[in-house]
Order: sequence, then structure tokens, then C-alpha cells
Amino acid sequence: MTSTHTLETPGADIVYDVHGSGGRPLLMVGQPMAADGFGSLASHFPDRTVVTYDPRGIGRSVRKDGRVEHVPDVQAGDLHAVIQALGAGPVDVFGSSGGAVAALALVTAHPDDVGTLVAHEPPLTGMLPDAAAAERAGQLMRDAYRDGGFGAGMAAFMVLASWKGEFTDDYFALPPADPAQFGMPAEDDGRRDDPLLSDRSLAVTAYRPDVDALTAAPTRIVIGVGEESIEEMTGRAALATAAALGRQAIVFPSHHGGFLGGEHGYAGKPEAFAAKLREVLAG
Repeated sequence: MTSTHTLETPGADIVYDVHGSGGRPLLMVGQPMAADGFGSLASHFPDRTVVTYDPRGIGRSVRKDGRVEHVPDVQAGDLHAVIQALGAGPVDVFGSSGGAVAALALVTAHPDDVGTLVAHEPPLTGMLPDAAAAERAGQLMRDAYRDGGFGAGMAAFMVLASWKGEFTDDYFALPPADPAQFGMPAEDDGRRDDPLLSDRSLAVTAYRPDVDALTAAPTRIVIGVGEESIEEMTGRAALATAAALGRQAIVFPSHHGGFLGGEHGYAGKPEAFAAKLREVLAG
């Protein structure tokens, strides 16, 4: 059974879902993905209470603070409020992409909230050895979105996300990505508020984890990386983050969204991914 709850905070009304019951709650956190991206993964944990949520300003969580940017420290405060509302801390957390960054910020600010954190491919481009080039590549993607809209921006993102290794002159010599090549619309819908393609999520990729606070926390922190994306930007960022924390990344099946089933048209291997996540959570 699933129940939906709305947590009213001064800055936003945070909507979260509680699925099933049993054991230590497992909180699944995405960004810019909302709760609806975790349906397949959650279904593989019928023996546990699984909690999913929509980050403020995304999906059902409506902002009231008049702001539009996605800031990990702010999201950490929202996650802390959800955990307090559950009344069942410490919880385990699986964070994906920007959600992994928010979860690292949560452990930094509220280390007693989390027993085990599995942070899967946090896109911390500042941790990369080619950080300046990665930021340049990200800016080109945002420029494509600004100039051409969703299709152009998403095509540029797919080229960026699938590039293997460091961003070299060969990358910057590529022609502009063609939306039709990726099945994206060529027409411009006029919107520029996409949380992935706009500058609203710059605070996520620019976030610098507090290594001292994280290593001192009682939380067991595991950095995950996809077996298929280990050479791509988010995979390389995961490896660099794990190294900064003095540990090795744990390899998960599939790619950056390896836990996805039919959600968002980017299917991975959710059954194998869930089995690996269960193994890692068990320690």
C-alpha cells in the first residue's frame, strides 16, 4: 500500500510517498527526477518501508519561496524535515544523480539522520581532473538549450552525457547535436525552465562535498557507479568523489539510470540493480 503526504514548510510544500512497511525506511532521492522515477526500484523492496519524494519545485512539491534554483543544502533541509515527519530515523538513503548530491549535503548537515547512504553517480563535475573542461561542456549544453529550446538542449545533453573520458579538443570540435538524431523535437516550445538543461541546477554540479564532515559522520557512505557509465562524466565524477572520501566506488549494473524500468524511456536493469543495492545496504 502507498500513502501520499504533504509536508508544509516555509519555503515549499514537500510531497512524499510511503510504500509498504517493514524494517528501516529506505528513502529514494532523485534530482531532477521526482518520485515517479523510482517505481520499478521500489517494487523490488516489498519487505521494507520505501519513501520517495518530489524535490521542491519539481513534480508535486510546490515552491512558496519565490526562487527557482535547485540548491543541495536547501534540499538537504527538506529531506531532514521528511525524515523527522516519518519519526523513524535513522533511515537508509539511495540517492541518484542530483539526489545523490542532496543526500551528501544531508549527511553533512544532519549526520544522525542516515544509517547508510548509497550515492549513485553524483554529478560533481568540480571533482574531475578536467573540471574546467567539463564546466565548459556543460555551458555549451545550456547555451544550446537557451538558443534552441528543449530538443536542442536535450540532444546536446545526450552527447555530453555519453562522452567517454576527459573532455578534449575532439569533444569541442563536434558539430552541434541534431535533435532528430536522438528522436527529439526540432521545434522550440519557448520554455527555458527545464531543471536539467537550464542554469537552475548549476548549484548541484558545482557543489563541493565537505570531505572532513562526511568522513567524520557515523553514516556509512557508499559511492556507486554504473558498469556502463564508468567512463562517462557522471561515472568519472563518482570515482573521483569516492577517492576524495578515501574509498573505492561500488560498481552497479547498467548505466546512470540503471534502476529505471519503463520510467522516462531510459530503461536499465532494475532487477539486477535492486539486487546489488540490497547487497550493499546489507553491508
